[in-house]
Amino acid sequence: MSFLEKPAPGSLLLDDTVPLTAMIEASQNLQSHTEYIIRVQRGVSLDNSWQVIRRYSDFDVLNNSLMVCGITLPLPPKKLIGNMDREFIAERQRGLQTYLDTITQHPLLCSSLPVKKFLDPNNYSANYTEIALQQVSMFFRSDPKWEVLEPLRDMGWRIRKKYFLVKNKEQTKERYLLSWVDLGPDKLLSDKDLQSAIKLLTSLSIPYLCPLLFSSTSESSALLIRPFSEKGSLRDHICKVKPRESYLKKYCNPKKSQGLELPHIKLYGRQILEGLKLLHDAGIFFGHLHTSNVLVDDGVCRLMDVENGMLGVPSALRPAFTQFRKMNTTESIDVFCFGHLLYEMTYGRPPDSVPIEQYPPAPSTAVVSVLQSILSTEACKSGMPTVSALMQTPLFSDVQLQRSEKLQIKVPGRLKEALKAAKESLEKRLLEEQRLLHQHRRLTRAQSHHCSEEEKKKRKILARKKSRHSAYENEEDVSVRNNNTSGSGASSPPTCPSSPTPPSTTEHAPF
Repeated sequence: MSFLEKPAPGSLLLDDTVPLTAMIEASQNLQSHTEYIIRVQRGVSLDNSWQVIRRYSDFDVLNNSLMVCGITLPLPPKKLIGNMDREFIAERQRGLQTYLDTITQHPLLCSSLPVKKFLDPNNYSANYTEIALQQVSMFFRSDPKWEVLEPLRDMGWRIRKKYFLVKNKEQTKERYLLSWVDLGPDKLLSDKDLQSAIKLLTSLSIPYLCPLLFSSTSESSALLIRPFSEKGSLRDHICKVKPRESYLKKYCNPKKSQGLELPHIKLYGRQILEGLKLLHDAGIFFGHLHTSNVLVDDGVCRLMDVENGMLGVPSALRPAFTQFRKMNTTESIDVFCFGHLLYEMTYGRPPDSVPIEQYPPAPSTAVVSVLQSILSTEACKSGMPTVSALMQTPLFSDVQLQRSEKLQIKVPGRLKEALKAAKESLEKRLLEEQRLLHQHRRLTRAQSHHCSEEEKKKRKILARKKSRHSAYENEEDVSVRNNNTSGSGASSPPTCPSSPTPPSTTEHAPF
């Protein structure tokens, strides 16, 4: 969507975090090749599905584009002779299904542009980098002091967010990070209120929030400029990678990732909690906390992309926290995200899944205690602790911060009311999505139970009982008719509709 272009009336902005599932329904042979018919579904609604047709060569092209991730993916090997044999095609189809399951269930690959484009070409065929570069160039013509040095391709996971390294011609030695992003489906502030909110963030100078130097918003997108850190994000530090590389190369299979030492876990965790508390006290919803959105500058952690919630872009962890109905406020989402971040700081990698009951050895039992209060089954079912409660835990309560003065973000009254209304609408959409997921899980469990072997046996036994019962009733009906027609041998006269039918004197056996 163009930077200056207004969205089409009634157009629905796509949530790129909603998972896609893919099932090969059939295959068909065409002269010299085989095509596979794939049913793709977005989310849990069967109505939101479509078919795509792909050849093996298409899978091969996709696999080559994903090789940068450093993971060996289970693509079936090529075969030049005998590749039209029926048994071979059936075996290859099973192998391709395994491949699809692998990439759609991987937390990073599933959201990558090559996978989205392969499964949903109608929505992901645009050249987003080229579109972003055009819009950024148009903007710089109106503000010539900025100059693009290079695009930072695929540095982040968002398909509709692109990064550029830029400089200010008045400060030639400094380097800045420009991001261009489409507004998301949760953009609930009016254009005027959004501009006011972004302007507020640009004016802040708070140690636990990364400064936003420049911003410009339109009806469909936003352009933001902030300092560029050559050291990269907290995740770059944990994975020991270069920040400018592709995120698939950096994070899919890092070779040297390592958890932090306990003093850094305590200090960074406390600073991040301080940043969250500042946002919560000001009524600013975030929802985008993860190690890639944290910079470490001279021993101080700073939250990045605080504007994401206002811009309406979906959270990276949305597929995770929508599974739990107690995760129904923006504050609880931030705490849930903090649990993931703390786990990654401790063990050098994000959790494979949540909830978690067993933890590897940690530098301190206090770390595990905090993790359990957020990521355990009990916590996910009963609700999250507050940020203030986490700050009072033994892990963080004794951390000495450099600044002693009380920090706060002063939000104008009108904007505070607008943020409150947007927050309520955001939580309402979340509740509805959680309700649909809960409904889907109940239906899936019922279907699974219905199809289980034990249940099939019960239904067979019940069917046999009903069959015997029905046969017994038929025998008695025949006996009754025979008794009624016995005696004179003459048939009984038809009963007049106006006359009552005489009661039968024959007793039926009890059932």
